[in-house]
Amino acid sequence: MINVEMLSTGDEVLHGQIVDTNAAWLADLFFSQGLPLVRRNTVGDSLESLVAILRERSEHADVLIVNGGLGPTGDDLSALAAATAKGEALVLHEAWLQQMERYFSDRGRVMAPSNRKQAEIPASAELIDNPVGTACGFAIQLNRCLIFFTPGVPSEFKVMVEQQILPRLRQRFTLPEPPICLRLTTFGRSESDLAQHLDGLALPPGVTMGYRSSMPIIELKLTGPASERDAMLALWPEVKKVAGESLIFEGTEGLAAQIAGALNARSLSLTLSEQFTSGLIALQLGRENAPLLASEVVPSQEETLAQTARWTAERRENRFAGLALAVSGLEQDHLNFALSTPDGTHALRVAFSTTRYSLAVRQEVCAMMALNMLRRWLNNGPVAAEHGWITVVEDLYLP
Repeated sequence: MINVEMLSTGDEVLHGQIVDTNAAWLADLFFSQGLPLVRRNTVGDSLESLVAILRERSEHADVLIVNGGLGPTGDDLSALAAATAKGEALVLHEAWLQQMERYFSDRGRVMAPSNRKQAEIPASAELIDNPVGTACGFAIQLNRCLIFFTPGVPSEFKVMVEQQILPRLRQRFTLPEPPICLRLTTFGRSESDLAQHLDGLALPPGVTMGYRSSMPIIELKLTGPASERDAMLALWPEVKKVAGESLIFEGTEGLAAQIAGALNARSLSLTLSEQFTSGLIALQLGRENAPLLASEVVPSQEETLAQTARWTAERRENRFAGLALAVSGLEQDHLNFALSTPDGTHALRVAFSTTRYSLAVRQEVCAMMALNMLRRWLNNGPVAAEHGWITVVEDLYLP
């Protein structure tokens, strides 16, 4: 097995001032390529700390991806740290300097003297091209480890990894077959409830059952070696059976994307009216190019469930939409949801805690509840069903 690690750099990453999305992206990509990361570290803008961790990890890792610290400012120390760790000097890479000068010239700008620093790499380093930015990457061999240095800008980092680093790893190493990971996402069940029913499953050798809780959903992951593919596929129906009515989608595409696909496939338009969710449903569906005929965010107002149902039906009819979906305002710990279809209007009144979670989380839960109603109808299932910790206090249907 190839021992692959990642090192993220920068005070802003270390101190939590920015979210390290590059690390999450790389971990997911490398896992899918049969190169799961075995360790991730973060270090600030300290030359001493950078040199120390490069030397330390180079004694353990086969491959180390270093991210960040290749900019033109004084706190960008990765190139100097690499040279120091190897005991060699930084040298100016003339070809890259010329490429940077063309980069600025093509955009009608003059390159600042400080950018020259970005063309200085360790004497023994191999330059790694960056076709979308000014910071070149580079690779060095330190002790047992092949170390790649990459820019922190996500768009540059991703291009460099996909176009430059992965091909080099495939050329140098015999990569194992990627592991199998079967995923499904549930809504309305607790992690402990699901685990109670799944922990008794007999798993094939090397296969694990994983849980990822991200309010308001729980993702179940069955992960194992490619050699156990058939056994995992045979076991997967049992996992889905445990998920039951709480299963909202399989894979990683996402509920909004699957709903958008179903609406487009059936040539159904949708109109939205949101109070408590403040346009969150429209945002999620709009990002997936769902056929939204109209979308409105209206001030919260007191509504009976029957009122919400009637107004939702009127919106569908007045706008000549195939479907209409509405979320009311929060009223004494209750919310109304309504879905109007050509066959009739379904409405649910739900008891909802106003103290347990933040406003943002509560809005996410309500958006998921509304989308799940729509999903159920599109799948020819009952709109109202068991929702675990979500309490439906009233169920109304208007033909």
